Amino acid sequence: MKLTESTTLSRTNWAAVLAAAFCGIAVAMNVGKVSIALPLLRAEFGLSLVTAGWVSSMINLLAVTSALLFGVIGDRVGAFRMCLAGLGLSALGSVGALFAGSAGGLLLSRLAESAGMVAVVVSAPALLSAACIPEQRRFALGIWSSYMPAGVGLVMLIAPPAIHAGGWQMLWLVTTAAIGAAMLALYASRQAYHLPPSAQQDRATLASVREALARPAPWLLGFAMGSWTVQHFALIVWLPTFLKEQRGLDPLAVSLLSCLMVLVNVPANLIGGALLQRRVRRGSLIAFGSLLTGLSGLGIFLDFFPDIVRYGFCLLLSFIGGLIPASVLSASASLARTPKQIGTLQGLFMQCGNLGSFIGPPLIAMLVASSGDWRDTLWVTGGAALLGIVLGLVLLRQKA
Repeated sequence: MKLTESTTLSRTNWAAVLAAAFCGIAVAMNVGKVSIALPLLRAEFGLSLVTAGWVSSMINLLAVTSALLFGVIGDRVGAFRMCLAGLGLSALGSVGALFAGSAGGLLLSRLAESAGMVAVVVSAPALLSAACIPEQRRFALGIWSSYMPAGVGLVMLIAPPAIHAGGWQMLWLVTTAAIGAAMLALYASRQAYHLPPSAQQDRATLASVREALARPAPWLLGFAMGSWTVQHFALIVWLPTFLKEQRGLDPLAVSLLSCLMVLVNVPANLIGGALLQRRVRRGSLIAFGSLLTGLSGLGIFLDFFPDIVRYGFCLLLSFIGGLIPASVLSASASLARTPKQIGTLQGLFMQCGNLGSFIGPPLIAMLVASSGDWRDTLWVTGGAALLGIVLGLVLLRQKA
């Protein structure tokens, strides 16, 4: 059964689609800004390494532990209200950091930003879907799947001039302004989100949640998302360290090369959406993408090729891997039996994806610290790629 909330539409409202996608990009900027400004935050607030780690990983930790719960809540209260509230909470947390007088205040502001981001990510896809005619929904959700690399890459470009102009506070003001702009765009597009009135929707009861999660396909897709984030975050951790510590590049070059690596993921998200629109199977894209990311990992971490070729493999891994989140995050509208289940499924996908980025870097760090050899990263990334291939093939057999 497929959703029917937009069957009365005669055409897709692309302005409303982009407004919903921009909500994700705006809150994703909050993910990238902290790692860039962390040395300044440590100096100003006297943060220990442990506290700095909590500030940096708060969003990831909250998503790992409660994204599914946020999705269920979003299904209950409604996607538009959940998304708007999430943007408001993100903006409140960002502004609150400017007035934080201690590490505790900074952590509290980060908690608000984290909760706001999770709320937006589990709810915005339902709005985006509701603004589309069914024939164009897959491509539109492919656009949505680019929110994270687009937001993180954008803040990486903005951060150097913003920090130069006004320290970390200026960077926080810029991200707050982006969130405010997203709120205005979302509210201006509210009439385009053709969700059924609440009286016509199934209530998000425990039975509805069980129905959404009872089938194997959502779990297979969620674990496929986790297998991809393990590989991508391994690259995000390794590349700046390699460029700075082993090749001695200056911070600007490290920032630009890392930023390009993140941003090349975006066009692949769009290509993935276009291929899904042409009825290419999700399982095929996941298996093919995982195969190429696994092979790219070999080229990166085996230290066999010259640096320029290894960097090319970094770009290839990030680019081709974009097919995987496009395949996973666009599946919620197809798998949901009612509009009230989209948030639950998005919460599951987000939780599994963040689980991969949560356990991958520490596992890699343990292996590398033990051996002193970055090639041992391949045990993790290669295993994740192999898992992605298997999951894609299983999804093909299930015709998911």
